[in-house]
Amino acid sequence: MHASESHIHSPDISFDGGDLDCGNGLLLLIRKHIDPLPRGGLLEIKSSEISVEEDLPAWARLTGNELISWTKKNRQWSFLIAKGKFAERSATVANPVPATHDNGVVKVTIPAKLPLPIAAPTIAPLSVMGIGSWPRPRWMLQAKHEHMEGRLDEISFQATADDAVRLAVSAQLRAGVDVVTDGEQRRDSYASFVGGLLDNCQLIPLTDLLPLVDDPEEFARELRALDVPAEEVRHPAVFGPLGRSRSLAVHEFEFARTLSDKPIKIALPGPYLLTRTMWLECISDRAYSHREELATDIVRVLREEIAYLLAAGTSLIQLDEPVLSEVVFSGSVSKRSFMCGALSEKNDVPTELGFARELINAVTAGFPRERIALHMCRGNWTPDESAALSGDYTPLVDTLSKLNVGSLLLELCTPRAGEMEILRSIPDEIRIGVGICNQKHAHIESLDHVLEKGERAIQLFGKERVLFTPDCGFATFADNPLASENIAEQKLKIITTASGILRQRHRITI
Repeated sequence: MHASESHIHSPDISFDGGDLDCGNGLLLLIRKHIDPLPRGGLLEIKSSEISVEEDLPAWARLTGNELISWTKKNRQWSFLIAKGKFAERSATVANPVPATHDNGVVKVTIPAKLPLPIAAPTIAPLSVMGIGSWPRPRWMLQAKHEHMEGRLDEISFQATADDAVRLAVSAQLRAGVDVVTDGEQRRDSYASFVGGLLDNCQLIPLTDLLPLVDDPEEFARELRALDVPAEEVRHPAVFGPLGRSRSLAVHEFEFARTLSDKPIKIALPGPYLLTRTMWLECISDRAYSHREELATDIVRVLREEIAYLLAAGTSLIQLDEPVLSEVVFSGSVSKRSFMCGALSEKNDVPTELGFARELINAVTAGFPRERIALHMCRGNWTPDESAALSGDYTPLVDTLSKLNVGSLLLELCTPRAGEMEILRSIPDEIRIGVGICNQKHAHIESLDHVLEKGERAIQLFGKERVLFTPDCGFATFADNPLASENIAEQKLKIITTASGILRQRHRITI
């Protein structure tokens, strides 16, 4: 295609990328503007950077968007790109740009006063619960993709998700769990989903990050380890001051509550995880001068969400911080890692663990400790055990002991996690959720194996402190479940059977 004198069609949205190239933030700005468009919507990209002449047509081909035309006057390029195919364009395309301030970012809403917690069903000793995610039905995955691509409206998506949640909760109840989750059916992954809900944050395909990392080839190899097309996995990118003008998960709790009177757990990505995933130097530093400033707003929005969850009656709020294992087990301070999407910089181990501890305790300060939990593992995106991190809890015990949480839900079934005995020094006021089956494996653990592991936990920590879980969720990434619904249900059933025997043995009544 050769340059035209002018565009035949008028754009729905236009922006000027100046002299940014595709490896220095231009792709992220394109995502910010093109993602809100309906299929067939037209985006004009203006640029004075010479490399876009080759890079933008290549990007359009790679991402499945259609380059309609481009012009060049002096050193100013203008590209007109259709989201998807221009043939998908409807007769009228509504203006998708949200209301903005003069600085071009979405208005941030900060509640003047947070609500107070209300009573909720308590969680008894030796209770059984899933970690969070549950395999999504194929039709739910299709609905998720169509919703993210603008081809399924919000009401229809939520109705479809409600059906998927009903199935996930029913399976857990059949298995006999004591604490219910909604299976994270509405989420594309356990953590990145917040990027589509927070103000001034956008979900972008991982493929868009290739030009932004130090070693694109190595990063591409890490993406292939996902066993899922990287363009289907999205990553949160920050474009302005973060705000929470809509809930992240309160709506998940409210629907799950209509399906069961058992205690309900809601998982949220932790503040350290979100800081590490959202701090992309090429774009985030336009909204925040450093990652600690970004972390301050992450702490604020998480505190707002937790307050509303507790005020709605959520029994347990779980902060997911698996990237803590990346800090101590990845083997390099400077190495970028895909682990949990934590692509940003990190310092030495003591500094990072101290930073994580400060963020987590800032989020949980003042909330009922017994209703806050923390979960960590060593990676949960592939059934290949050799691809995940390995190492026992020795370098993490001090940090875990100083967290203001009431429960630690820990990966402990896989040999990669070491021995439970290492956790004996965890303070008595913290419950230990023992990972007692391996969600990565298709085989169902024997009852004798689960009983032995459960009994060992009781002997180490005391019957009042022990909870039982799988090592991690069954479907961390929506498109990449590690187990079928049937296998997941059978694994939970084995845990609940073992728990029932152990309750009788140790005279625990629920």
